[in-house]
Amino acid sequence: MKKEKQNCALHKTSIGGQAVMEGVMMRGPKMIATCVRKANGEIITDKKEVSSVLNKYKFLKLPILRGVISFFESMITGVKCLMFSADQIELDDGEESMSRFEKWLDNKFGDKVKDIVIYFSVFLSLIFSIGLFMLLPTILVGWIKNFTENQVILSASEGIVRILIFMTYIILVSRMKDIQRVFEYHGAEHKTIAMYEHGEELTVENARKYSRLHPRCGTNFLLIVMVISIICFSFLRWENVYLRLLYRLLLLPFVAGVSYEIIKFAGKSENKFVRLLTKPGLYLQYLTTREPDDSQLEVAIEAIKNVITGNKEDDKW
Repeated sequence: MKKEKQNCALHKTSIGGQAVMEGVMMRGPKMIATCVRKANGEIITDKKEVSSVLNKYKFLKLPILRGVISFFESMITGVKCLMFSADQIELDDGEESMSRFEKWLDNKFGDKVKDIVIYFSVFLSLIFSIGLFMLLPTILVGWIKNFTENQVILSASEGIVRILIFMTYIILVSRMKDIQRVFEYHGAEHKTIAMYEHGEELTVENARKYSRLHPRCGTNFLLIVMVISIICFSFLRWENVYLRLLYRLLLLPFVAGVSYEIIKFAGKSENKFVRLLTKPGLYLQYLTTREPDDSQLEVAIEAIKNVITGNKEDDKW
């Protein structure tokens, strides 16, 4: 982003988003909007009110605890929005017929089948992520224990293996053709939010000027989770691999909560040291975002228009 844009006063907004299949989801203070570009060029919008247990129980807004709740709610919202976008793609492809298994699910659970699919998808995503990025490094490095008992070497090795697995996963995913299209919408989401934060008119021409990288991106959050987990887990001894795995599982909510607080602080701060800490996450976004075209920016702009209230005090950090 150009230097003059960085120096001007920014509106630090809480509005965030997510790329979906052929579209963008934006979440504002009161509304969530998912906009998808259909094959005929039409932009279709699914708009819902924000519903969060954080608004019902004040004690859940305590630091760290609010991060854990927000993490799980974001996953559920994300899966719902992905399902909506996938439904639109299937309609475009004419794939409306149900399989025998889908018919069985529909007959058995009726209207509840979508909720079951959503929560099961979140469950599988958590199992996959925890297994691949948290437990696998511990198991792999556990073999090194046969050669050394040095706690520093074991913890450092585990951290290196975890980062290598994470980076390998990101690189492999970024090479998938269908995912590259989603990453273009990811870039459109970031450009649109940056344009809004700079107080510019919400147009494609204005959005083009901004960077596809953003400090509040979920990619930053994932990298911060990696770093915080390495720091926290380094204090655990390597006396028993199975106990170490158990301790990791028990510490995961704490790691997610601390990471949320860091990304929230980084999103508000102009401190040079904080910017330096978020640099690695920004560079990682070169893999998880791509430059969008004008039609993709139009979709992102339509999404953010559906969640802004007209009063910028509503969506301040």
